Amino acid sequence: MIAMIGAAIAPGIAIMSYFYLRDSLEPEPISMVIRSFIFGMLLVIPIMVLQYIMQTEWNWRNGVVADIIQSAVVEEFFKWMVIFFTAYKHVEFDEPYDGIVYAVAVSLGFATLENLFYLIINGLNIAFWRALLPVSSHALFAVWMGYYLGRAKFTQKKEQEKLFLWLSITLPIGLHALYNAIFLSIQNWLVVIVPFMLVLWWQGLKKVQRAHDFGSKNLSSRPQ
Repeated sequence: MIAMIGAAIAPGIAIMSYFYLRDSLEPEPISMVIRSFIFGMLLVIPIMVLQYIMQTEWNWRNGVVADIIQSAVVEEFFKWMVIFFTAYKHVEFDEPYDGIVYAVAVSLGFATLENLFYLIINGLNIAFWRALLPVSSHALFAVWMGYYLGRAKFTQKKEQEKLFLWLSITLPIGLHALYNAIFLSIQNWLVVIVPFMLVLWWQGLKKVQRAHDFGSKNLSSRPQ
């Protein structure tokens, strides 16, 4: 059981540490990051209950659209809500890259507990693939979410803030939906998912650098 718990939480902690340590401007209080991670874990049960209701009460059991709504839309929406109401308006959210840190923390909290449940049900033999695909993909969707939350937080124009907030929820849902669609509709999904994940990492790291660039400009413009 200890090995299973370790295999479940190690990928999330490792990826979270990477994104946290990339914050070279004003690192967030570790207590805030841990709190966000825990909030993400707390989302798992209500989301699973909602998904169960969708499948049993609403009879959304089959079809790509039903599966995408139950996972991509529900999961990304609830993660976005938690980040918006617990971190976005917090005083510690004081530079654009913070959006990525908090979004990744919430998403990896969710992915870590979900991963533990999957390993308990299916065994350790899927631990490597769970770490490589679902856990890391949750983090990468969160990079897009957090990047645009950071842009929204520090823009001076209300219309741009609304646009960036809209992008911060719709783009992660779209990427998550595309990720699910690959598994659901393509028989030889490995041929497609590998380049898809490579593109996600490439674009995610570009978003990290851009967030740092915006953060540097924001810090330099503050009164000394």
